[in-house]
Amino acid sequence: MPNTDEYIGVVISDVARLLRTEFDRRVRRLGITRAQWLVLTRLHRHPGASLSELAEMMEVEKATAGRMIDRLVANGWVARRTQREDRRVKRVYLTPEAERVHKRIWRVAEATVEDALTDLSVPESRQLMLLLQRIKKTLVSAVDGGPPGKAVVASRKPVSRSARGLNGKAAP
Repeated sequence: MPNTDEYIGVVISDVARLLRTEFDRRVRRLGITRAQWLVLTRLHRHPGASLSELAEMMEVEKATAGRMIDRLVANGWVARRTQREDRRVKRVYLTPEAERVHKRIWRVAEATVEDALTDLSVPESRQLMLLLQRIKKTLVSAVDGGPPGKAVVASRKPVSRSARGLNGKAAP
């Protein structure tokens, strides 16, 4: 069994989880919960999302997203608007107050990432970003129904990149 601490998928997952945990700790001082900042950041990036779209982006059930939106409407942070073409569809938008909150959240996010990258040089940080963007592009393409990953030749049994450790060698 491979050492999971050297498995790139585990490391990426751990880094993402640790970033969220540290960010949560920092924004808690502002009185904002993870559910709230998730909704605010998704709506900032996708204004006018429907409840179904928002639930999908947040990876929660539609009812759960609906309850989150209800609370944010009560707080004055989001507004529901009926779609002109289909009055059954409600689109969700941030209010000006929520946009101000999002700016505060964004500053905390930038500081959190900057602190996490402290041990990297500027060129290393840029390289990391470029590599992660390439990986994201590949995954978005696959999720959107693009071509699958490279086919594995049946006559050989190559070690996949995902099974390699951070040093590029096959995990034991």
